[in-house]
Amino acid sequence: MKLKKQVTVCGAAVFCVAVFSLYLMLDRVQHDPSRHQNGGNFPRSQISVLQNRIEQLEQLLEENHEIISHIKESVLELTANAAAAAAEGAPGLLPYHTANGSWVVPPEPRPSFFSVSPQDCQFALGGRGPKPGLQMQAVAEELPFDNVDGGVWKQGFDISYGPHDWDAEDLQVFVVPHSHNDPGWIKTFDKYYAEQTQHILNSMVTKLQEDPRRRFLWAEVSFFAKWWDNISAQKKAAVRRLVGSGQLEIATGGWVMPDEANSHYFALIDQLIEGHQWLEKNLGVTPRSGWAVDPFGHSPTMAYLLRRANLTSMLIQRVHYAIKKHFAATHSLEFMWRQSWDADSSTDILCHMMPFYSYDVPHTCGPDPKICCQFDFKRLPGGRINCPWKVPPRAITEANVAERAALLLDQYRKKSRLFRTNVLLVPLGDDFRYDKPQEWDAQFLNYQRLFDFLNGQPDLHVQAQFGTLSDYFDALYKRTRVEPGAQPPGFPVLSGDFFSYADREDHYWTGYYTSRPFYKSLDRVLEAHLRGAEILYSLAAAHARRSGLASQYPLSNFALLTEARRTLGLFQHHDAITGTAKEAVVVDYGVRLLRSLVSLKQVIVNAAHYLVLGDKEAYRFDPEAPFLQTDDTRLNHDALPEPTLIQLDASPRYVVLFNPLDQERLSVVTLLVSSPRVRVLSDEGQPLAVQLSPHWRSATDVVPEVYQVSVPVRLPALGLGVLQLQAGLDAHRTLPSSVRVYLQGRKLAVSRPEACPLRVSDSGPGDFALSNRYLQARFSGPSGLLKSVRRADEEREQRVDMQFLVYGTRTSKDKSGAYLFLPDGEAQPYVPKEPPVLRVTEGPFFSEVAAFYEHVHQVVRLYNLPGVEGLSLDVSSLVDIRDYVNKELALRIQTDIDSQGAAAAVPAEAAPAGQLLPHARHGLHPGRPGPAHAAHGPGPGRLQPRRR
Repeated sequence: MKLKKQVTVCGAAVFCVAVFSLYLMLDRVQHDPSRHQNGGNFPRSQISVLQNRIEQLEQLLEENHEIISHIKESVLELTANAAAAAAEGAPGLLPYHTANGSWVVPPEPRPSFFSVSPQDCQFALGGRGPKPGLQMQAVAEELPFDNVDGGVWKQGFDISYGPHDWDAEDLQVFVVPHSHNDPGWIKTFDKYYAEQTQHILNSMVTKLQEDPRRRFLWAEVSFFAKWWDNISAQKKAAVRRLVGSGQLEIATGGWVMPDEANSHYFALIDQLIEGHQWLEKNLGVTPRSGWAVDPFGHSPTMAYLLRRANLTSMLIQRVHYAIKKHFAATHSLEFMWRQSWDADSSTDILCHMMPFYSYDVPHTCGPDPKICCQFDFKRLPGGRINCPWKVPPRAITEANVAERAALLLDQYRKKSRLFRTNVLLVPLGDDFRYDKPQEWDAQFLNYQRLFDFLNGQPDLHVQAQFGTLSDYFDALYKRTRVEPGAQPPGFPVLSGDFFSYADREDHYWTGYYTSRPFYKSLDRVLEAHLRGAEILYSLAAAHARRSGLASQYPLSNFALLTEARRTLGLFQHHDAITGTAKEAVVVDYGVRLLRSLVSLKQVIVNAAHYLVLGDKEAYRFDPEAPFLQTDDTRLNHDALPEPTLIQLDASPRYVVLFNPLDQERLSVVTLLVSSPRVRVLSDEGQPLAVQLSPHWRSATDVVPEVYQVSVPVRLPALGLGVLQLQAGLDAHRTLPSSVRVYLQGRKLAVSRPEACPLRVSDSGPGDFALSNRYLQARFSGPSGLLKSVRRADEEREQRVDMQFLVYGTRTSKDKSGAYLFLPDGEAQPYVPKEPPVLRVTEGPFFSEVAAFYEHVHQVVRLYNLPGVEGLSLDVSSLVDIRDYVNKELALRIQTDIDSQGAAAAVPAEAAPAGQLLPHARHGLHPGRPGPAHAAHGPGPGRLQPRRR
């Protein structure tokens, strides 16, 4: 009431001032001495000016009157809302309409933002430490990428050396036998294990014990753990001895060798922890060095995680051939990899970049693959594979050992000239190598004869041996006289990433950024559920143990968590989340993801049931009749989620909400209910305002007797909340959305929803805008796509122009596929057969624009909430391009943001890995990771993958 009086007094004062000003002006004109001297006759021009001024004043008075009327109406509305809230004990005011028809959500008395100190973000400090000598963005800008023929090393250059280069210090060579085992690619994980991997590991135990000089390197803990569960105690003891003696090294120690472009860092950490914990528990070891020979490009995030996991060194392979050539020419193939925001070198890790085309034997001993292939003794005549250069290997005998050793040593020496030390790493392996005892014998026996000869010739100044990756790094640190992990003298410091990768010509491996995006999305859904399930299980299990109720709570759910973590970890494999596996393997991954998702929902239901009970002793675990239902279900691994419909009847229904974030969260929660007559109460029993919207089956078809109820909910960090839904009408708090459908000339029937106003227009709209208290988003009338964004505190609109485009692929043999993106030229505008149907929904808590095209449905939503939600636009797209053959749909966003060369200015379909909106392939891009992530549409893979 006090506010109402104050506004009324202010309005009256403004009115009085305006009237008094008019009176003074008229009085001045009437009493002007100069005018009296002219006999009181006003010239016509002055009378006209005065008349215009009077008309302007009258117009201002009229506008002032309207403003006061609007203020009065708003005060009366606020007063009514406050009175209603006070009468029913509601905690806040209801949303209301302003005079121009927009919704206003009254501000809360508590702050929605927390102040952020620059000290909270180390990278915000910037510029204090020395700049790295190699910054990848600058390197990429300087290189010509000209692909000049380099001779035997096609992508490099001729390498020479002098006869006395090693007189002062011998060349020390470490040959590292390894077998790269993909946990799914051409075959499924289980089929690879049954047909190849278990035989590799079984032979490893036998063959390493035959000679203590032998070494072997392994990386994929997922395979190792499966094998471990199927071997005898005697064999396990032998493995522990091999690990303890240094003959067997587990490098990196992750559950898989993960992709570094599509994986979220939560999942990267999870799979690393899962592998490290397994190794600690079963072998008592902690990995020291990282080994990544097959991911399609490399991210500094992985380097950072390895360093934080206490690894001191790492190796990478798939880097653009032009960068490899440049680094080889400048002796920069080994460097300290530093985070771009690091000011004190605390994130440095020593990284070795393999210089040549591949990690197979022909491309690892030296620059000439024709010669190196002759020292891959699996390719001896009579075997299943041979050398493409038509010169086969020869078994090493006393008669030819001198000649063969000299030929191999020449390659070792040439390769060593690319590095800064006389310690040389030579990997010896490939995909699924050493799966038969005969290969173990062929490789180890022939190489040992070569080593014995080389080491017995002092004038050659070389010492060669089998070794592990850590053996190599230890020798490098020893030669450079630094502690492990420290920067060797003269080694450069590098910051940046190694995307995008090309192995030859212009064959950029950027297609996998968006291949099979439905499963990329399902990965994020599983990841979010895993985080929520782990937190809830931990809280419930800890309480049950402290309260002596452990026997009543299903602690066995921990096994479901472990299985889900391992499933998520398995899918981070660089042929899984990338979408580059064969179709049957993709299905196997999908089935595993869905099975774990269902299991996690069980864990969440059990834990939430226990935690919301006031009397914990009343808790009873019944897997056949769970107390709670889940919010959605999926019928198959490739199906969209179906949200649960809440049937309203005489009994109240309860919804349990969980915030898995470590900070308070205010979000809009949307539920499906069976009636528009619904009341929603908080966990304190206070009625809440809700936005009621129709539930649409398509652009113009409403699902009968199904309604969306959206309510803002504030949840504490890691906290639970309960909503109560009751059947019944609360007209004061049930605020219906208004819907406008623009058919744009299309002859379509539009079903009319109950309880929500609907306006249908046969024509299209002009440009229009959605706005809240913080943001205004403007849309194109013909396309329904976003055009610009303007913050409320800024006058200038920021161009954010969206456009759908179509890429074709080349007519040559090499086409775009699961790995590659090889367009046939610039993208062309997407031209649908008919204009899109536009559906604009406006309400108190959210408004949205839905544009329905033939191949894509896009929704842009603006929340009317304080905090991050209200300052953001939520963009989602459902894509179906199953009738496209060798075409790709892209969403381009063009802005006028002055990013001064930063990546934000790059068109979306050309963006490097990790940016949010690259082109869509076989469905929708997975979108952002997060606890409230929604899954999107499926689509089959069109092209078979191929390993390059």
